[in-house]
Amino acid sequence: MEVMGNEDKYTKDGTLDFRSNPANKNKTGAWKASPFILGNQCCERLAFYGMSSNLLLYYTTQLNQHSATASKNLSNWLGTCYVLPLFGAFLADAYLGRYWTIAGFSVIYVLGMTLLTLSASVPGLRPTCYKKDECYATNSQTTVCTVALYLVALGFGGMKPCVSSYGADQFDDADEVEKGHKSSFFNWLYFSMNVGMLIGCSVPVWIQVNIGWGWGYGVSAVAMAIGVAFFFLGTRLYRYQKPGSNPLTRLCQVLVASLRKYRVEVPSDKSLLYETADADSTIVGSHKLDHTNQFCFLDKAAVEKESDHSKGSVNPWTLCTVTQVEELKWIIRLLPVLATGIIFNTVFGQMSNLFLLQAEYMDARLGRSNFKVPVASLAVFNPISVIFWVPVYDRFIIPMTRKFTGHKNGLTQLQRIGTGLFISVFAMISAGILEIFRLRIVRRNNSYKVMETPISIFWQVPQHFIIGCAEVFTNIGQMEFFYEEAPDSMRSVCAALSLTTTALGNYLSSLLVAIVMAISTRDGRPGWIPDNLNYGHLHYFFLLLAALSVLNLGVFLVVAKRYSYKKQ
Repeated sequence: MEVMGNEDKYTKDGTLDFRSNPANKNKTGAWKASPFILGNQCCERLAFYGMSSNLLLYYTTQLNQHSATASKNLSNWLGTCYVLPLFGAFLADAYLGRYWTIAGFSVIYVLGMTLLTLSASVPGLRPTCYKKDECYATNSQTTVCTVALYLVALGFGGMKPCVSSYGADQFDDADEVEKGHKSSFFNWLYFSMNVGMLIGCSVPVWIQVNIGWGWGYGVSAVAMAIGVAFFFLGTRLYRYQKPGSNPLTRLCQVLVASLRKYRVEVPSDKSLLYETADADSTIVGSHKLDHTNQFCFLDKAAVEKESDHSKGSVNPWTLCTVTQVEELKWIIRLLPVLATGIIFNTVFGQMSNLFLLQAEYMDARLGRSNFKVPVASLAVFNPISVIFWVPVYDRFIIPMTRKFTGHKNGLTQLQRIGTGLFISVFAMISAGILEIFRLRIVRRNNSYKVMETPISIFWQVPQHFIIGCAEVFTNIGQMEFFYEEAPDSMRSVCAALSLTTTALGNYLSSLLVAIVMAISTRDGRPGWIPDNLNYGHLHYFFLLLAALSVLNLGVFLVVAKRYSYKKQ
C-alpha cells in the first residue's frame, strides 16, 4: 500500500520536473503552474494587440501608404506571424522542448517590440510629420519599421504554438481529475488572452493617438517584457515533456517506405503489421496508436520483410511501426478540418483591417461630448464579448447541452467549432448592413468628400461582439481539438498547423482585396475599397465574406460528419 501511495504521487504521462526527475503531482503542474502561463499570455496579447490594433493607421498616416496597400501589407505581416509557428513547433517537438522554445523566442519578441518603439520615437528613425497624421517616411525608416515588425513575427511564431500545448501538458492525461480540468484550462487560457487583448486595444491605442506612437509602442514592449518575466517565475512548478525525434523525418519515412513497397500486399490480419513488443511506443513522448482502416496504402510501410532488417537493426526508411504510420494518417485526417478554419480567420482578421477603415468614416465622438474614441479601440468589444461568453459557456452552456448530448463537455469539439462558424456569418452580414446605411447617408447628404459620416462608430459594436461569441466556440474548440487529436509527440506541430489557418486567412484577405480591386477598378472606376470609402462599395466585400462563410460551413459539416475521433 505504501508503494502504491508513493506511485500515485507522480504523473504517469512521462512528464518531469525542472530537475529532470519524475513530476510530483502535489508540487508541480495543474492549477499550481497554470497562473504563470495564463499571466504570460495575458501580457503577450496586451503587447500584440496594443501594437497591431492601430497598425493599419500607422501605415496610412505615418508611413504614408495608400489604403489598399496598407491593408495588403498588414494582412501579409499577420499571415507571416501565423505561418512561422510551424518553425517554432518543429524546434519544440524535435529538439528544444516547449519550455526552452517559449523562453528563447520570447526574448526575440521583446527585441522586436523594442526596435519598433525606437523606430517610432527616435529622431532620424521615426517618420517626418508636417502636421498630425500627415507624415513622410524614407525608405530606410520604413525598412527599420518592417525589420522590427518581422522580428516580432519571428518571436511570436516561435512561442505561440507551444503555449497552449505546454499549458495542457501541466495536466496528467492518466489522472481522470486532472484530465477533466484540461478543458476548463483551454477556456480560461482564452479568457486570459482576451483580458490582455481588451487592455491592449484600449490603453496603448489611446496613448498612440493622443500622446505619441513611440509611447504607445513602448507600453506594449514593457508589457511583453513583464510577460516573459512572469513565465520564468513558474519554472520550478512546471512539468516538462521530453522532445521526441524529428517529426518531419518520421512522416517522410512512412511515405518513402510505403512507396518503396507499393507492390507489397497488406495482410488482412492487421496484427501482422510491424509494431514494437514493448508496452510503450518507440517514439519519445508518444503512446501507441490503434490501427485504422483509412489510407490503407500507407500500411505498406508497416509490412515486415526480411530485407528490412540489416545487422540486427531495422531500417526506418523501409519499415515503420503501426504507430508511426498512424501518426501520418492522423495528420492527413486533421487537414480538412484545418482547411475549414481559413475563411473563419479571414473574417476574424477584418477587426484590425477593414473594420478599422470603416470606422475612420464614422462619428467617433462619445455622446455629445467632444471626446473622440480612437477608432482602433472599438476592437475592445471583441474581448469584452469573449470575457462575457467564456464563463457563460463554462458554467451554463456546458451543463445545459450535456443534458441533451450526454457528452461530458456538452458539445463535442467539432460541434463547438461548427457552432462558431455559423455565428461568424452574422458578423459579416452586420458589417455589410452598417456600410449600406452609412453610404445611404453619404448619398442623401451629397457628402462624398466629408470624412466623418453622421453615424456613430458604436454601431460597429454588434459585428465585434458577434465575432467574439464565434471565437469562444470555434477558436477554443480548435485549440482543444488539435491538442487532443494530435499524435502525442507532435502536439506543438499540430497547434502550429491550427495557427496556420490564421496565416492563410490573412493571406486570403490580402488576395481577395487584390482581386476585387483589380476587377472593380477597370475603366477608371474607384473600386470597392478606394482611398475615399465614400466612393466605394465596402459592403460588397463584407457580403462576399458572408457568402464564403456559408459555403465554408457547408464544407465543414460534410468533413465533421465523416471524422472519427482518435483512440489510443
